[in-house]
Amino acid sequence: MYQALYRKYRPQTFDDVSGQLAVTQTLKTQLISGKMSHAYLFTGSRGTGKTSCAKILAKAVNCLDPKDGNPCNCCEACRAIDSGACMDVLEIDAASNNGVDNVRDLRDDAVYTPSQVKMRVYIIDEVHMLSISAFNALLKIIEEPPEHLLFILATTELHKVPATILSRCQRFSFRRISQEDIVERLQYVAYQENIELEDGAARVLARMADGGMRDALSLLDQCASATDGDLTADRVYACLGIAGEQKAAELMGYVAAHDAAKAMALFNRLYAEGKDLGALLDELACLTRDLLILKTAPDSGVTMLSGVASDKEAAKLAGVFSAGELLRIMELLENTMSGFTRNASRRLDAELCILTMCQPKLQLDSQSLNARLTRLEERLDSGDFAAPTMSPVVQSQQEPEEMPPVPTDEDAPPEAQSVPDLPPVEAETPAGFWTELVAAIRQELRPPVSGFFVTTSNAPVQCALTDNQVVLRCNNKFTLEMVSKPEILALVSRKASAILGRTVTAKAVDQSEKPKNNAQMERLMRFSREHSDIVNIKE
Repeated sequence: MYQALYRKYRPQTFDDVSGQLAVTQTLKTQLISGKMSHAYLFTGSRGTGKTSCAKILAKAVNCLDPKDGNPCNCCEACRAIDSGACMDVLEIDAASNNGVDNVRDLRDDAVYTPSQVKMRVYIIDEVHMLSISAFNALLKIIEEPPEHLLFILATTELHKVPATILSRCQRFSFRRISQEDIVERLQYVAYQENIELEDGAARVLARMADGGMRDALSLLDQCASATDGDLTADRVYACLGIAGEQKAAELMGYVAAHDAAKAMALFNRLYAEGKDLGALLDELACLTRDLLILKTAPDSGVTMLSGVASDKEAAKLAGVFSAGELLRIMELLENTMSGFTRNASRRLDAELCILTMCQPKLQLDSQSLNARLTRLEERLDSGDFAAPTMSPVVQSQQEPEEMPPVPTDEDAPPEAQSVPDLPPVEAETPAGFWTELVAAIRQELRPPVSGFFVTTSNAPVQCALTDNQVVLRCNNKFTLEMVSKPEILALVSRKASAILGRTVTAKAVDQSEKPKNNAQMERLMRFSREHSDIVNIKE
């Protein structure tokens, strides 16, 4: 029967434990000198070796032939403990045995001397799950245990363990295992299992494990069973359904260049390939954190990088962003990821997040303005500054082409001279402007009103842009009532003004309503018919 790698390669001696030298060396010294405590508390994050060290310690105190503080793993006591046949060494899961009655049964059995080995050992995993009454029942026997009794408690949440228990135990803190130690162990296991593991793939697995050796071995097991041949970094990405580190750096480069088109194209390609959106945004957050570290500590910060991008790529990106921009991007990513659990439209949220990252002008909050100002300040300090040029869309709107003069006749009747100027003709709205405006509006609106503002061809609200006004064309009267509220029109006006760089107003119209007769237009048409000799000049 197949055995999982993390179980097959569980450490059997203190020397086999990776990344916890301070803990293992202290325990070996105590075993050699015979100065053992009656109760130990192992704390730390998951997969760092707490339970493994507890089992090694249980074997070491009962081993018939210990070697330099390590169990021999060959004597009768070691073999019985490894096989689970020793009734004097018990591993208890406090998550499922957390009541006071369970602890009372344990306390009643603990007074009896061991029958197979020298010491009776109780390993209580996830001890923080015990109830308050169970902790109180355990307190007395931990304080004054029999000489043949040893307690080893393990927990991932130290703050939930009562102070009365903490004060009666020797506490050992297990730190997160470094990526280098995890990579070394993964290479060893891969060699033993005839797995061709490239160094780049091992580093990706080590980064994904987040300091947990058990998680790293589980990921290696998953990837090795899902692919044939060499296990490369790209195959790890494909197997785990995450975006590669190169793509995260490439996407952040487009954000730095404010190139929303290329950023969205890359995002859509990754999404079509089945990449997990949460993992992609998490990698962007890790990369943003790395860039912030390089901005604040360019020399010593290199050793603190997460490895999402290469050191060279990270250094290049750090020189482009300002600290204010990175803080703004980090907040955007965190808010978007926290909303994934509450919102079903994860793709839309991720798209709006990336679009807003690329276009700081879509938001007018203080943090977005600060990000733009800090980038401007850094460019001024470095001397890399040039006057910004207007985009073709804005320039064409601000500088309309000069129209030829309309022929006039001074002798025209007074009725014709009194006809007022006609309202400006609504221009076609550039797609880029409408896309940016929709994204900016949806940042502040909530359902159901936000559902009216989308960029599809059959959207309930379309947009037309005049010189100084944004016209929202609603497809029915209900949509008009929802969109024409003063606060909605004020929001549209504010966001559109920020995008265009000039003040514009907003109004909503009902496209389904038949146009009413215009008295002024009727007078103009009547004048044209009655004075055709004046209007048709060429005749």
